[in-house]
Amino acid sequence: MRRLIPLHPAINRRQWLRAAGALSIAGAVPAIQAEPGLAKWPEKPVHILVAGPVGGSADVVARALGDQLGRTLGQPFVIDPKPGAAGVIAVNDLLQSPNDAHTLLVGVSSLVSEIPHIVKMRHDTRRAIAPLAELARGGLVLVAAPNLPAQNLQQVIAQARARADGLSYASYSPGTMSHVAGLLLAQATGAKFVHVGYKGSTPGLSDVMGGHIPLMFDGLATSLPLIRSGKIKAIAITSPQRSALLPDIPTFEELGYSQLTYTGWMGLWSSSALPAQAQAAIKQQVQAALNTASYKNILNLAGFEPSSQRDSPALHKELLADYERVGKVLAGTTLMP
Repeated sequence: MRRLIPLHPAINRRQWLRAAGALSIAGAVPAIQAEPGLAKWPEKPVHILVAGPVGGSADVVARALGDQLGRTLGQPFVIDPKPGAAGVIAVNDLLQSPNDAHTLLVGVSSLVSEIPHIVKMRHDTRRAIAPLAELARGGLVLVAAPNLPAQNLQQVIAQARARADGLSYASYSPGTMSHVAGLLLAQATGAKFVHVGYKGSTPGLSDVMGGHIPLMFDGLATSLPLIRSGKIKAIAITSPQRSALLPDIPTFEELGYSQLTYTGWMGLWSSSALPAQAQAAIKQQVQAALNTASYKNILNLAGFEPSSQRDSPALHKELLADYERVGKVLAGTTLMP
């Protein structure tokens, strides 16, 4: 499924510089010639819009990709963060150049699966933008405040059932999977979980660390440093398999709650109007970059898992299914635009 991937990376400047420097040590990936009949790409500098702020997760991934492609292909890749409006600003800018193979966007899968449910958009992203590649992936993790007595999911559920007012949980934004996951947990268990929406992961995690709110569904990239330092507790993850970054933390599926199985991803997007030949040429070069050890190292430092390298039709099919799933859960709320 989606994971709305959070916009605050678990990677510091020193780690970034060390990993980025490894790109030159490892050497560039040999440039791949376009398939017969396709134009060479890129023919000029590439403008990569980022659906998020400078230093956010999308920005980290975009810069890692742009650096690798730039070294390989000999053209500059200009990274242009466009924060605000849950990615809508970046999408609108992308669609101002619908046939331009040198204007692309890096952003989370929720641009299609979730955001349209909570923000009025000028364009229907299910049709207007096309996923060219999955760049990174990651599920959500249910984290708990250090002062919450519960140590596992069964104890969390028991405490929520025992309290008349239930347990509150934070999300990094209303209407996202961080919010929907709590609704699904309440439906599956019959326990009461009360949503408290925040504007981003950082303020929500701050209140969890401080014991002001007991639970939060958050992206792994944001929570991982706090989990490792013992400032918050990891309870369960939504990915279908355990994460190599948190191998001791069980999945919701293995605990009997497959309804909460979900993985979000960061994607490279173009306008759907971009000719198929141009899309194919871009995909070839990007897939080569995704396979490099240096690129994967940057993802690991930032708390992401490598791309599954599914093709565009598979990604689009999942996006549509996630859109329907999220819509059904949110239908009874006041969040629909």
